[in-house]
Amino acid sequence: MTGRPEALFPLFAKLETLEGVGPKTAQNFAQLGVMAPRDLLFTLPYSGIDRRLQPSVKDAILPATVTVAVTVGAHRAPANKGGAYRIHVEDSATAFQLVFFHARGDYWKRQMPEGSRRVVSGRVELFDGIPQMVHPDFVVPEAEAGDIPTFEPVYPLTSGITQKLMYKATRAALSRVPEVGEWIDPNQKNQENWPDFPDALQQAHAPNDMADLSAAAPARARLAYDELLAHQLTLALARAKDRRKAGRKTVGDGHLQQRVLVALPYAPTGAQTRAIAEIAKDMASGARMNRLLQGDVGAGKTLVAFMALLRAVEAGGQGVLMAPTEILARQHLEGLRPLAEQAGVVLELLTGRDKGPERRAKLSALESGAIQILVGTHAVFQADVAFGDLRLAVVDEQHRFGVRQRLELGKKGQAVDVLVMTATPIPRSLALAQYGDMDVSVLDEKPPGRKPIRTALIATDRMEEVVTRLRAAISEGRQCYWVCPLVEESEVSDLIAAEARFKHLRAALGEGVVGLVHGQMPPADKDAAMRAFQQGKTKLLVATTVIEVGVDVPNASIIVIERAESFGLAQLHQLRGRVGRGQAASTCLLMYQAPLSESGRQRLEVLRESEDGFVIAETDLKMRGTGDLIGTAQSGVPRFRVADLEKQAGLMQVAQSDARALLAVDPDLTTPRGKAARLLLWLMRQDEAIRLISVG
Repeated sequence: MTGRPEALFPLFAKLETLEGVGPKTAQNFAQLGVMAPRDLLFTLPYSGIDRRLQPSVKDAILPATVTVAVTVGAHRAPANKGGAYRIHVEDSATAFQLVFFHARGDYWKRQMPEGSRRVVSGRVELFDGIPQMVHPDFVVPEAEAGDIPTFEPVYPLTSGITQKLMYKATRAALSRVPEVGEWIDPNQKNQENWPDFPDALQQAHAPNDMADLSAAAPARARLAYDELLAHQLTLALARAKDRRKAGRKTVGDGHLQQRVLVALPYAPTGAQTRAIAEIAKDMASGARMNRLLQGDVGAGKTLVAFMALLRAVEAGGQGVLMAPTEILARQHLEGLRPLAEQAGVVLELLTGRDKGPERRAKLSALESGAIQILVGTHAVFQADVAFGDLRLAVVDEQHRFGVRQRLELGKKGQAVDVLVMTATPIPRSLALAQYGDMDVSVLDEKPPGRKPIRTALIATDRMEEVVTRLRAAISEGRQCYWVCPLVEESEVSDLIAAEARFKHLRAALGEGVVGLVHGQMPPADKDAAMRAFQQGKTKLLVATTVIEVGVDVPNASIIVIERAESFGLAQLHQLRGRVGRGQAASTCLLMYQAPLSESGRQRLEVLRESEDGFVIAETDLKMRGTGDLIGTAQSGVPRFRVADLEKQAGLMQVAQSDARALLAVDPDLTTPRGKAARLLLWLMRQDEAIRLISVG
């Protein structure tokens, strides 16, 4: 697998090798993400113009593009220079005008002599009750009517690229498609009635009608599947490589877990029990665990993770739980301490704050194995941190940790099992795109005793009523969050907004009652503000979205989210999850700036109707599309040119199982189908996968 297969050279040549494409045009194409002829193959038309011959313009619902045969009548030259040149024409049922600007001399007299027959095609509009076709796209003698395409594809364009140029360039690229073997499973291909790859490209670029442009059209579905399969093959190769790394069998007898379960005030949910079993099975197997534990706010991920950590301790090893921030690490420590006491295991915290002799003492206890479970921040990655026998690493909030850190953590022990926890409910299709190399456990039930959160919409101009309500709640001993809006993209303006709101609320509610926390604060001040709120010293916490993840104050029962329409649905759902953690009935007030757009209202109403994060995430995906949902920059979700993750989630699932099945029987891709799959990986620019095979 040393280099790109020769059959693909013409498709990866410079764009300038295509007829009619010079250096300037190639630069323009780059704005569409088209760098090589291969990219033109996957730049498909998004619409089309029906140019089938019609009997008359009379029946058309104008404005419309119409193709009709006409008899040419009188010509009327413009009265003044630069005016319109008009030709009166008649089709089988009515008369209309052809209009030309900048007509030169008697050019049109020669092209369309009076009395002659022509077929014209172009956009017809009504002007003063008379249909006009301004600058027809085609004017041909009747005998040559076959030269007009019956359905003309319309491509996405950018400055300097016209439809004509796009048409010509895509045709030139299509002529370079080589003969290829079939990489799709034959049963799948027959069942879906998909064409071969070269035919699929030809058909997708030459649609016969609007139906051929839909994502479900066989040629398009096939090309979408090719993209998804290449992506899933890459993930499956990474996963297979991970699997080949021998894991260690971590088997516990369950005695520590039992102590905790007996002491719990409630029984774990079915989903928790199932996830605990899946993780135990992974840990006991000879392969390394790489599992995602996905659960909505309050679904009880912490208990599941702690059971897995106890399993490592039962087997004579150690476990580590990593959190992205110090606040969260401390919170995990508070939450786990009572459970650890129940089980009788030694639990410690390691953060960047540990210095000097105290830090040295912790490190030596860790290395000797005296600390059985460690909770920490990024500080755990430092070179001088060594474990006696690390078996399991639990990573909280995946999207804050890169793959690189997952690997670093793996180096701290011998074949460490990895469990990643995320509270962001990710729609199935995105989970597959983003975490396709991982196995997934989903917690889709709420533990008993969680009270529902009442969600209400309220306009910004009623802010003073809200402040009055908060005053009453605080006097009853309750605590509240006030989340400030996302102002533009700059943190500076976020900060100004937060400080202004803080001053306003402090004036209304009194000194010492209101705290402030935002992203620009020094970490120590942020921790202090959070701690004052956690300990109940401050009653109202004004915050930017730094509180979105994981903050746990059971006494907080009201959250106000200002300018809620400026947040994503998933983010609003996360924020709402900060309340409803204690005994009191909780409320989430979504404050919006009237008037709301239709989609803004719809989004906020989804939150009011549902507390199910998965339902919310699916809705968000439908409404906003993949890119916005996760914030493209940090999403790790690939950009597909043909495949549409929202509409084709089902195909992504098939591609995942197909890729895994192919590698199970042909791990080195050496069979005929395997070789075709290698070509697919090159074709889809999956360089990472190619590297995995070549070193594999």
